[in-house]
Amino acid sequence: MPELPEVQTVLDTLAYQMGNPVIEHIEVFWDSIIHGDTNEFLRVLPGHQIKSYQRLGKYLCFDCGDVMWITHLRMEGKFYLQQPHEPYDHKHVHVVFHLKDGRELRYHDTRKFGRMYLYPHQEQLSDYPCFEHVGLDAFDDRLDAAWLYQKLHSKKVYLKQALLDQKIIAGIGNIYADEICFALGLHPQTRVNRMRKKDFELLIIEMRRILGGAIRAGGTTIRSYTASLGVDGRFQLQLKVHAKKGEACPLCQQPIKKIIVGGRGTYYCEQCQKKR
Repeated sequence: MPELPEVQTVLDTLAYQMGNPVIEHIEVFWDSIIHGDTNEFLRVLPGHQIKSYQRLGKYLCFDCGDVMWITHLRMEGKFYLQQPHEPYDHKHVHVVFHLKDGRELRYHDTRKFGRMYLYPHQEQLSDYPCFEHVGLDAFDDRLDAAWLYQKLHSKKVYLKQALLDQKIIAGIGNIYADEICFALGLHPQTRVNRMRKKDFELLIIEMRRILGGAIRAGGTTIRSYTASLGVDGRFQLQLKVHAKKGEACPLCQQPIKKIIVGGRGTYYCEQCQKKR
């Protein structure tokens, strides 16, 4: 699943390639992609111009003035900006946005897990119903060590699970959770109620350092991620532990281990990452 850096890269790529187009009409070939009434989506969104591009966690947000169009790519969702004469895979392209300038924005989703939402404009991104159970974005100014300590210090869950909990921090997935744990020198099965306030201060610093670096690298390409128009990420070249089972730890040269934490494959260094 694309995580925060990949979603930001998708958004930046679309903003650069599309600019501020007017959506002329829309074709939906798989209704389940649209949250709510598909006919309402088809009736309301055409005629609107995409005025700006925003993101919250793993959600793409297209500000269309009096309405907000929000998309979650889930596991396999991708956008491609193409010309009408260019062929596409009819089996896996489920929504086509015909733009007034003649181009088409095509939504491709092999597993059909992605979702699109359309809401009347709200003052804050967090006010939209799809974000009711979504926590603060990893780069939200309100997310500081004191806030995170308050949220987590009484919980007995593992650090890896806490990082993956979108109700707390929005945007971190499996790849970056492993990298953050390594940067902290903490075993992914460390109980967060055993972490000190200074651990949470360091967590905020390392989380933003790693996610920021991944954004600058265009995200991490593992398996099927692509930003748009064939743009692949390069952050996989900078990963320290994720997907490196058996390889040498970059700090101590001991082999990287793999375990399962909360049902997710988890990579760590037994020597460098201590359990609390």
